[in-house]
Amino acid sequence: MIEDIKKDAETRMSKSIESLKTNLNKIRTGRAHPSLLDNISVDYYGADTPLNQVGNVSVPDARTLAITVFDKSMIGAVEKAILASDLGLNPSSQGTLIRIPLPPLTEERRKELVKVVKGESENGKIAIRNIRRDANSDVKTLNKEKEISDDEMHQSEDEIQVITDKYIKQVDQILVEKEAELMEI
Repeated sequence: MIEDIKKDAETRMSKSIESLKTNLNKIRTGRAHPSLLDNISVDYYGADTPLNQVGNVSVPDARTLAITVFDKSMIGAVEKAILASDLGLNPSSQGTLIRIPLPPLTEERRKELVKVVKGESENGKIAIRNIRRDANSDVKTLNKEKEISDDEMHQSEDEIQVITDKYIKQVDQILVEKEAELMEI
């Protein structure tokens, strides 16, 4: 039973780490990356469709994204969707190809993005701590129901804390890497 609680906590913590990585990938650095456009949807015949299902996103060089649209009639809708997003990108079309040059980040913008990254990592830590709290309350419930002894409860809480520390350390490492990536010119 205690093992199930620890495994569940560890699984949920690893999902929190994956969620944090996904959120941080959406934050723009100086380099072009197809994931920058992941959360853009295009009105495709009345249905909101993810951009990567309407065209192929590629990176021809470090500061440019290129989208090859599958249906030529969708070029205008794709450009509108990119302009409507809050990414500050200006697409230009050339036939079935849409080029998106990425402007260089200013020092001020980099510092703002670092603050956003720190906020995201703090949210990740809070999620991990909440998972620890849930696991510890499950262990305490087992103790109240006399299914485990006080010693087993304390030992389990210590083991859950070790797992928590491991994942908090991962969040800190991800934060350091993303900060360095953002401040790199």
